[in-house]
Amino acid sequence: MPVTLTLPPGVKADALALALGTLDPTVTLRRTALQARNARPVLMAVQSPGRGSYLFHDLRPEDAGDVAATIRAYLAAPDGWISDARPCGRLRYCLKLRIPAG
Repeated sequence: MPVTLTLPPGVKADALALALGTLDPTVTLRRTALQARNARPVLMAVQSPGRGSYLFHDLRPEDAGDVAATIRAYLAAPDGWISDARPCGRLRYCLKLRIPAG
């Protein structure tokens, strides 16, 4: 299942992208502008066709492990809807919004 992970351009997002290193082969890292009202940089979107989408904010390079855990939880969840976010580590506190599939 293809997953797109979107990070904005910029030095802080560059550091997170570098820290992510090699992602699962089904994950594509895309760089484009992201905006959300009252969001704190760095923003990250996770999406896949036919699955729920997520927007996280206030991310740091040291969150790379939690990003990887979140992607694993996302891939394992029916329709991408993560019901138990504990495995996502700090990212469960960085969730800005989620959008159901469909």
